[in-house]
Amino acid sequence: MAPAVIAPRILCIGIPVRDLTFRVEAVPARGSKANATHLAEICGGNALNAAIAIARLGGRVSFAGPMGDAGETSSGFILERMAAEGIETGHILRMPGATTPVSAIIIDATGERTLTIYRDPALWTVKLPDADKLLADCRAVLVESRCASFCVDLCAEARRRGIAVVAGVDRAMSLQDGLLTAASHLLFSSEQVQETAGIANDGEALKLLASLTPAFLAATRGPQGTIWLDEAGALEETPAFPVQAVDTLGAGDVFHGAFALRLAEGKGVREALRFAAAAAALKCTRHGGGLAAPQRIEVEEFLCGQP
Repeated sequence: MAPAVIAPRILCIGIPVRDLTFRVEAVPARGSKANATHLAEICGGNALNAAIAIARLGGRVSFAGPMGDAGETSSGFILERMAAEGIETGHILRMPGATTPVSAIIIDATGERTLTIYRDPALWTVKLPDADKLLADCRAVLVESRCASFCVDLCAEARRRGIAVVAGVDRAMSLQDGLLTAASHLLFSSEQVQETAGIANDGEALKLLASLTPAFLAATRGPQGTIWLDEAGALEETPAFPVQAVDTLGAGDVFHGAFALRLAEGKGVREALRFAAAAAALKCTRHGGGLAAPQRIEVEEFLCGQP
């Protein structure tokens, strides 16, 4: 008999969020009211959405990062959901007196989302556990770019150990941000790569950033696919898969998680990007943020039907 294949372990670093999602026909105008057609309470946050995707796609996931006080409701709700998804939570640190982030998300009839969120500043004072504990048996690290202040040293140590570090960037970065050089793969959204580089063109923005970091660079553009730089510095594109989107919340995070998993499985960036595009496309066809991430068999069957 062939030996059993052990799924790669991926460490996800981030700050989980309790999401309250409201579905509406249209986002209400300032100062007005609108009736929601559906309400859901889910867990979210960039790295947690990615972690859920990784677990459903067949990876082993450990999560590290801060959460609110042990006595509050939101953190307990999120931890229960993480356990149900099979995510290992032993490295999560409860911050006495702090509040776990909560967001209110409005999703309109096109699937586009508008949100507001509260994040307690105290969460950024967290000190992560020892690197040997966090990186043992680890094949990749996935981190939210907003967490750079407390994880850059760990990411740099992971790189020294030959472990891939994937940073999901969902806000403009400083050109002095330590993650620019501590990460091996930087996945921007189109808006954020342009804001970071100060250039209103995805390709030119990526080229400028390539002069500052040796990391793999890509920018996701929703239904327009992903633009990225190959090893020779040439621009390439991975198309998105056309689907009828009903909810884009968490799609980028699912993309990041699927990409990190395929890297951890030993695949190249071209295959990882295609796999990630399929996972994100399927997520957009259903409501639920990261909790709508697809199972591995769904992605594989979907890809089998593509040219």
